[in-house]
Amino acid sequence: MPLYTLSPLGIRDRLRRIFLNRYAAYSLFIIIMLIKLVLFHYNLKVKSIDMNPVDYIIAIGSLLLVSFWTFWLPPRGRIASLMLMNLILTGLIYADLVFYRYFEDFITVPVLMQAGQVGSLGESIRSLIHWQDLFFFIDWIIIVPLTVSLSFRKRRLHSNTRPSMKPSLSRKNIMVRRFIAGTLTLLLGCLLTFAPIKIASKTWAVGLFESNWWNVTLYNVAGLIGFHGYDIYRYSKDNLGPKPVLGQEEVQKIQTWFDEERSNRTVKNNTFGKYEGSNVIMIQVEAFMNFVVNQSINGQEITPNFNKLIKESMYYSNFYHQTALGRTSDADFVTQSSLLPLPMGSVFTRYANHKYDTIPSILKENGYAANVYHSYDSSFWNRNNVYREMNYDRYYSKKDFVQDEMIGWSVSDASFFKQSLNMMKDVKEPFYSFLITLSSHHPYGIPKEKQKLDTGDFQGTIFGSYLQSMHYVDEALGQFEEQMKSQGLWDNSILLIYGDHDNSIKDEAFYEQFLKHDVTELDMKQIMNQVPLLIHLPDGGQAGVYEEAAGMMNTAPTIYHLLGISQEPYYLMGDSLLSGKERLVPFRSGAFSNHDVFFIPAETGSFENGTCYDLSTRNPTDINACKQGYEETKNQLKISDQTITYDLLKQFKATSSNE
Repeated sequence: MPLYTLSPLGIRDRLRRIFLNRYAAYSLFIIIMLIKLVLFHYNLKVKSIDMNPVDYIIAIGSLLLVSFWTFWLPPRGRIASLMLMNLILTGLIYADLVFYRYFEDFITVPVLMQAGQVGSLGESIRSLIHWQDLFFFIDWIIIVPLTVSLSFRKRRLHSNTRPSMKPSLSRKNIMVRRFIAGTLTLLLGCLLTFAPIKIASKTWAVGLFESNWWNVTLYNVAGLIGFHGYDIYRYSKDNLGPKPVLGQEEVQKIQTWFDEERSNRTVKNNTFGKYEGSNVIMIQVEAFMNFVVNQSINGQEITPNFNKLIKESMYYSNFYHQTALGRTSDADFVTQSSLLPLPMGSVFTRYANHKYDTIPSILKENGYAANVYHSYDSSFWNRNNVYREMNYDRYYSKKDFVQDEMIGWSVSDASFFKQSLNMMKDVKEPFYSFLITLSSHHPYGIPKEKQKLDTGDFQGTIFGSYLQSMHYVDEALGQFEEQMKSQGLWDNSILLIYGDHDNSIKDEAFYEQFLKHDVTELDMKQIMNQVPLLIHLPDGGQAGVYEEAAGMMNTAPTIYHLLGISQEPYYLMGDSLLSGKERLVPFRSGAFSNHDVFFIPAETGSFENGTCYDLSTRNPTDINACKQGYEETKNQLKISDQTITYDLLKQFKATSSNE
């Protein structure tokens, strides 16, 4: 019936029914998903990132962009598609939330390429799921039966209705209306999404999409769906089609930077080469954080063996991990190569076959045997391929260890250490042995019979479980030391022990209760980024507490310095800890520390909005005090990223060999 034959009331009723029939399900979808995005944001609990009106506009625009095509479908297809979109987006939003609780970052395409490892993280993932998360899924109880009901209703109405026009004409009009509705929705989505992002990138977030330091800053500007859209674009640009090539001018700048650094890197002071020919045993301890060192709870030292060893070793009390999304694999990569981690994914899974100057390859050039020990699946983090490229003689993985005493993911650290040292008996000296522990992996499930620490008020909390696991690992380290001595390795080996990354426990209340004082923003940044580094030399030399800033990128150069190996032929970014030089420690987020200041970047990526802390007063100071360090951090991150991504070391070495 034409509208002009109806009364005003009839016209209004007809329009209302048309709107409800065509747009009710879609409007409901947008509202529900917007609520979930808001719920996601407030569950993140990221300081200094609010959800302002512009963020709501971008969120709505993003939802329109990912769902506009449903208007081009018939009613039943549209409703089913919207339900499917709800399931997919809800799954993505919730996966991002759980991922963020552990990594403080969001899922990216390179991370998805590592999805095969998720099964091994079962206990950790379960501990990150909260009962309040049910609110993300409560609409599913209603949507599924409602969708089925509407589909049957549409089918009945369709079978009982006879078209008043020629079927071909009716279908044509319907298709035109669908096309117009979908196209207008697409255009509106583009306007609401890209206009605010464009304005931000030209004003308060200048250079954000060029630097790509931290995914949280991208989320702050583009929203969650916008971030994932940009991530897909970024990955496609770098990995699909022709292999990207870096301009020769940019390659030359990086070559020049390395040449200038290499010419000044080897410092031949009284410690250079003093321990030439010594074995090197390096232990990467899972989630070992610095705040537990020299601390007690209820009258018990948490790490008594480590504390005792500090007195006859070099202990770096302001040593920072420099890991990103690669976590344990990043710690491995940075300490071995003296390069920095990638902003997305892990070097181990993305660029395993690229050329790097690593500890095993360099020490083997100098007559060492080189082996790595890790009692887990050899393919985890793509280690089997990476370690082959690093030129290790052998990778002792899960299949090489007797699975006699299980804790968490694998054999206990005590058993792992004992078996690893037994395997070293057959290795010709001098050798380099790299050991990676597992017992203290999140969520820190040490068996009751192994729990010897009274955690008091922390009993039953994940923080208490963490303290318990650190106490257990310390006991295993004490046994490792005794076995080294009994095997005759103690007096002719350099022993390095360090933590790989933080414990993923970010509740400030735990640390305030444990440390018995309020923690500031600076306190939390240092707590979550500082891990212990201990270096015991064969004669106990150079023992003491070193308070200057240091990072994982300084580990390999320090080993070369002690063994008297010149670093000039190699491409490294860090200096030896014994060079006497002042050091900058850059973090993947764009934060950095040196001896004087600690810079915390703003989520916008803007330098001016960051915070510069004076470490002598531990209070914020003039932002310009961090300007030089900020620029150098940005430069080093860029150089490292390009060196890794474009396999520049292979190019540099090929050029050098032809000259």
